[in-house]
Amino acid sequence: MVEKDKNRKDYDHLFRFLMVGDSTIGKSSLVRRFTENEFSFDFVATIGIDFKIKTVELNGKKIKLQIWDTAGQERFHTITTSYYRGAMGIMLVYDITQEKTFDNIAKWLRNIQEHANEDVEKMLLGNKCDMNDKRMVSTERGQSIARENGIKFMETSAKTNINVEPAFMTLAEDILKKYPVSNNTQATNYVDPSQDRNKEKSKCC
Repeated sequence: MVEKDKNRKDYDHLFRFLMVGDSTIGKSSLVRRFTENEFSFDFVATIGIDFKIKTVELNGKKIKLQIWDTAGQERFHTITTSYYRGAMGIMLVYDITQEKTFDNIAKWLRNIQEHANEDVEKMLLGNKCDMNDKRMVSTERGQSIARENGIKFMETSAKTNINVEPAFMTLAEDILKKYPVSNNTQATNYVDPSQDRNKEKSKCC
């Protein structure tokens, strides 16, 4: 019987993603849909920061995605910004039915500029696109701000599973392009998982 090498990693690259945006826009639902293919109306709001892991395959490489889900409330700002520097990819999320969450994307972009690494990959997501009858932010506006900032854009729905996997996989692929040869790629300035993973109930979806 061959004993498994405990020191051998079961992946080629480790990519750390960060989800940012206002509260109640469905960041956690997107993460849950991608990692577990589940959606629940009885959701629990993130307090501080939480994370999930999913291993995917891209271009023959096993990529371990560590996805950090941040709280959007202002009172957690100090906690969440400390995680920016360890991220290799950042998802900026807004709710197409709440215009204020779109207006605040400018604030989240400033936070990234101030706290994240210069070469971090970014993507803008307009979430809850299944609720088109309640839309307050047009697709064109999302495309415009993404174009102005040189980042990719998609509209998503965690509820109906629209563009969720393509969004995460596209971001992972963009990061992988930077590391075509080297193995066991990891982000620098690693930040340990927050010990505060308490949750509170919310009707956010």
